[in-house]
Amino acid sequence: MQSAPSAAMHRRDAQCIGIPRETFPLEKRVATVPDVVEKLIKLGFKVSIESGAGEAANFSDDAYRAAGAEVLPDAAALWAASDIVFKVRPPSEAEVGLMREGGTLIDFIWPAQNPELMQQLAAKKTTVLAIDCLPRTLSRAQKMDALTSTAGVSGYRAVIEAANAFGRYFNGQITAAGKVPPAKVFIAGAGVAGLAAIGTAANLGAIVRANDTRAEVADQVKSLGGEFVKVDYEEDGSGGGGYAKVMSEGFQAAQRKMYAEQAKDADIIITTALIPGKPAPKLITAEMVQSMKPGSVIVDMAAEQGGNCELTVPGEAVVRHGVTLIGYTDLASRLAKQSSTLYATNLLRLTEELCKAKDGVAVVNMEDEAIRGLTVVKDGAITWPAPPLKQAPAPAPKAAAAAVAEKKNGHGHGAARPCPPRR
Repeated sequence: MQSAPSAAMHRRDAQCIGIPRETFPLEKRVATVPDVVEKLIKLGFKVSIESGAGEAANFSDDAYRAAGAEVLPDAAALWAASDIVFKVRPPSEAEVGLMREGGTLIDFIWPAQNPELMQQLAAKKTTVLAIDCLPRTLSRAQKMDALTSTAGVSGYRAVIEAANAFGRYFNGQITAAGKVPPAKVFIAGAGVAGLAAIGTAANLGAIVRANDTRAEVADQVKSLGGEFVKVDYEEDGSGGGGYAKVMSEGFQAAQRKMYAEQAKDADIIITTALIPGKPAPKLITAEMVQSMKPGSVIVDMAAEQGGNCELTVPGEAVVRHGVTLIGYTDLASRLAKQSSTLYATNLLRLTEELCKAKDGVAVVNMEDEAIRGLTVVKDGAITWPAPPLKQAPAPAPKAAAAAVAEKKNGHGHGAARPCPPRR
């Protein structure tokens, strides 16, 4: 006796989520994984995947079939069958051509860097949610924050690549053959990627120093075992949305002086500095590279946007002045299974927000600040950039005064305290 088909199998209006194979050179990630497929189906969606899409991340077609996905033979069949497409890299011109008119795309888009792509997607009457445009300052958006997930993996991998190219231990050793000093690692930029690199390098036993234009990250650097190196110039580098801003020429001159000092002392430099919509700032000059000890290593995590080092060759590892410069642009892809799983979970959380009725239909609610921030094209109309987020209203004076009075009177000590926001 056969079991009764699920409601989702009978629901003709349930949308199909499609997962194509990534075509970008060296890209091994996939936009969803078998464990997440099961959860998408529970939300009422059908799921299709292009054959071989997960192979490079060690997810087989059979694993997707077992989770309930339909495996389609090629990209043309996948795009034609999909109401919603999940991707990792921005679509190529050929992929835009395959996309169903009026369909929905959820992906990294980088609209500031890809104006022509935005026009192509608008011409197809699509709705596009750019995962890189998520308003990261919204606490409820953290579960969807794929930028943070990806940056954390990349920061970890940057240290592993540095260790592979470095000719010594990271941690200090005292052996019968002599004493080995610990490696000295300097990390330029203490955002998510930089903090992941700090923690990894410190755990490997290195002496870690770090700098960032945002003074408020100093405590985070110290908590992970690093030393915060301050630029001798007073200027706040905090930009909108948790990013850094472009600094004044005076600050940049003082920063270059500090970097020059660190380059002479460090064995390994890892650079992470990016400013949204702009080329990567040049932090490490050719002269700084030349001043480093032979056998030193630089990992330039900003290589895909031009690099933070003047001598970086994007996509390659080269040796200049006896220093190995690693400009790999696929750091997250080098941990494809881990990064795919995290990214798939981020997209699942977004899908839950789009399909609160669990009926297999995604609804793009432009009144929701998180969804509005993500939506860069809506039914063929370009809606990027999103308007500024609404500021939370200040507490009423009476309520604030009552809270102070309660604290003075010693009441409320047993009340639960709100958790600090995660970064």
